[in-house]
Amino acid sequence: QVQLVESGGGLVQAGGSLRLSCVASRSVSMMDWYRQAPGKQREWVASITEEGSSNYADFVTGRFTISRDNTKNTAYLQMNSLKPEDTAVYYCNVPGPHRDSWGRGTQVTVSS
Repeated sequence: QVQLVESGGGLVQAGGSLRLSCVASRSVSMMDWYRQAPGKQREWVASITEEGSSNYADFVTGRFTISRDNTKNTAYLQMNSLKPEDTAVYYCNVPGPHRDSWGRGTQVTVSS
């Protein structure tokens, strides 16, 4: 299993931007971002492979960009044009053969 630490969350006005970071304790292949809003199920946001190939949920396409720095075992989520409905705890995830690894999350709050 791998330890993951997220950072970069905060309070921002609608239309603003934030950049989240996720540092892994070792090198990993796939890295994902998920989010969970109050009273809702956790949902997938974006994924990136070790080679840099990325995929996005429809609700963030064109606004969010996932990237990574393999030399730092770090993934990033650049979030632009934030909306109040983006308010959630954002979690980093690394899929594993037996179980996934999760960070503790970072809170993102978007005010209207």
